Amino acid sequence: MFPLNRPIEDWHGKRLWIIGASSGIGASIASQALNAGAKVALSARREEQLQAVAGGRPDAFAIAFDVLDEQSWSDAHCQIRQRMGGVDLVIFCAAEYRPERIWEVTPSGSRRTLGVNLGSLYAGLAAILPDMLERGTGGIAIVASVAGWIGLPKASVYGPSKAALINLAEILYSDLRPRGLDVYLINPGFVSTQLTARNDFHMPALQTPDDAASVILRGIAAGRFEIHFPWRFTLLVKLVRMLPYRLRFALIGQLIKT
Repeated sequence: MFPLNRPIEDWHGKRLWIIGASSGIGASIASQALNAGAKVALSARREEQLQAVAGGRPDAFAIAFDVLDEQSWSDAHCQIRQRMGGVDLVIFCAAEYRPERIWEVTPSGSRRTLGVNLGSLYAGLAAILPDMLERGTGGIAIVASVAGWIGLPKASVYGPSKAALINLAEILYSDLRPRGLDVYLINPGFVSTQLTARNDFHMPALQTPDDAASVILRGIAAGRFEIHFPWRFTLLVKLVRMLPYRLRFALIGQLIKT
């Protein structure tokens, strides 16, 4: 079968902008992409941690800003274009997560989670897309989650935000692929990060950020639209999603405990 996106045969010289690159999956993607020869702009709020990930490498460019500040997106994109000449692939990794039952959700907390996980992408796309559309080339990668496939306990705001990202990625593909742009949807299972460290339940098939980054970069290079992992967990969740609600609800709790 033909891939839905154009394969990438060599990362050398590719210009990446990774949002949420100060830790976790984003930091690992940045490090591995740099090791593969890419030029990488790293963004997040924490300047010191971005510089630590960059490690003084000449092809790494750190620019710190808050994704909730709409104007900062345009300013950052302008600086990156001046520094690297443009962007070939943007990877949206920034995320906010609080494990909480629905009765624990606060309006302010939900607004922040939805703003970081979903709303900020619209500001980012507004800044990034005009240049890519003018050139007729480029790629957008969105890190969603298997939590967007199915309603999981304690993902009261995080899960809906990731479900929206999955829907958005599908819309972006339909709109942008005919215009020459590539779109990637990344649905990880549980990955050991500062966010998942907040969970108080067993996380099946837990992966390291480095493992996750390797799968993501291989999937993008292969031109896949949806990149989900680890398969031993994600395929099970896909199966549960197909069941009638009576069976699905009965299995969800057991799935998390496995």
